[in-house]
Amino acid sequence: MEIVIGLLIGLVGGGGVVAIVQQTMLKAKREKMIKDAESEGENIKKDKILQAKENFLRLKEEHETTIKEKERRIQSGEDRIRNKEKSVNQKMEDFGRKEKDLEKKQLELDTKIQALEVKSQELDKMQQKRVAELSKISGLPAEEAKTMLVEALKDEARTNALVHIKEIVEESKLNANREARKIVIQSIQRVATEQAIENAVSVFNIESDEIKGRIIGREGRNIRALEAATGVEIVVDDTPEAIILSCFDPVRREIARLALHQLVSDGRIHPARIEEVVAKTRKQLEEEIAETGRRTCIDLGIHGLHPELTRMVGRMKYRSSYGQNLLQHSREVANLCAIMAAELGLNVKIAKRAGLLHDIGKVPDEEPELPHAILGMKIAEKYGEKAEVLNAIGAHHDEIEMTSLISPIVQVCDAVSGARPGARREIVDAYIKRIKDLEALALSYDGVSSAFAIQAGRELRIMVEAEKVTDAKADELSFTISHRIQTEMTYPGQVKVTVIREKRSVNYAK
Repeated sequence: MEIVIGLLIGLVGGGGVVAIVQQTMLKAKREKMIKDAESEGENIKKDKILQAKENFLRLKEEHETTIKEKERRIQSGEDRIRNKEKSVNQKMEDFGRKEKDLEKKQLELDTKIQALEVKSQELDKMQQKRVAELSKISGLPAEEAKTMLVEALKDEARTNALVHIKEIVEESKLNANREARKIVIQSIQRVATEQAIENAVSVFNIESDEIKGRIIGREGRNIRALEAATGVEIVVDDTPEAIILSCFDPVRREIARLALHQLVSDGRIHPARIEEVVAKTRKQLEEEIAETGRRTCIDLGIHGLHPELTRMVGRMKYRSSYGQNLLQHSREVANLCAIMAAELGLNVKIAKRAGLLHDIGKVPDEEPELPHAILGMKIAEKYGEKAEVLNAIGAHHDEIEMTSLISPIVQVCDAVSGARPGARREIVDAYIKRIKDLEALALSYDGVSSAFAIQAGRELRIMVEAEKVTDAKADELSFTISHRIQTEMTYPGQVKVTVIREKRSVNYAK
């Protein structure tokens, strides 16, 4: 019994202890949770404060940026207002000055009008006096005498007016010639383009004569393949360390030179490799030609040119006229046209465009039997150029009539560029012989009194005797001579044959 009671007391005491321990643990856990909550709250508080600070700084920065932008706009507006005020003040000053000038001119005009009125009154008095004197002397009625006097005064005034008009016309011609010479001279002085003299052959330098054998190949197969692929004659002779490339087409000659350089550098020279390199070089040169055309248009400030016309401008680099590089010549003509058009108050962009494209007919891919000016005009028309540019291209050698003021400017600038010393090259003896042959051909016909080859042999002017050559015969003579020139002679461009028949009837009064 005591044991049971003891067990019960022990159980009760143990339960109490357990309850006390549990309460202690719960209290400790609760305090820990409170501390963790407080710590987490502090962390959240700090994060919120940090976020608030960041938002404040961001908003402050945005506000400052907005304020600066507004200040900049206000400053810009103030600057515009100040500029407008300056402009208005300047216009007011100009207006005031013009108003004073107008007042001065009005005063001068009033003075002149008063003087004219005084002179008119004096003339009226003199006329009345002369009418009275004439009526008194001749015994004619006053109205008839007045009519005679008016007619006499009209004749006298007409004579004086004709004299003054002639003087004004002569003075205008003199001033026009002086101004024209001044503009041409200034244009020439402001444009100085180096002239590149083109040849029909190129020299390809090699390091040793051993490479010549590799270029020729076994039984000449390499050189034949290269000539067939490029269309260039390759001359391998005893000239040390050099090979001659001969062709009148500078584009083909350049392709052959570049391809040969690549073959020699690479070391692999055989027919298949030659065809591959020539095709690749031709493609690269076409790209270079297009780039040259684009760069030329950019340098000259010409925009909106058709890509095909741009490519043809690039091809001018590899064309020449009498030894003068065609691209350099066209650039020079474009600059001269721009200067002259500016001096004359014309459209500078149109003039420069026409000057660049005036010889475009010399570089088509296929060359029909047309004068290059007419061909160039048709090509430019095909690619949408303006009427003023078309007329300037077609008329710069007088193949068509000039309808625009730009056309004579292009013609003059073309002549200036080609006529400058050192610009073009032609053997003098051959040139003189061609001129003499033209004149001799015309003089060989009966009835021809004289013949003159003018415009560097581009025109043959023939004077015939009116008694021996009729009008119909003159037409036939012009056709016959032009046909003989075309079939028997070699000449650049075209030759215009003009037969002039003049009949003079002269008698003497003795």
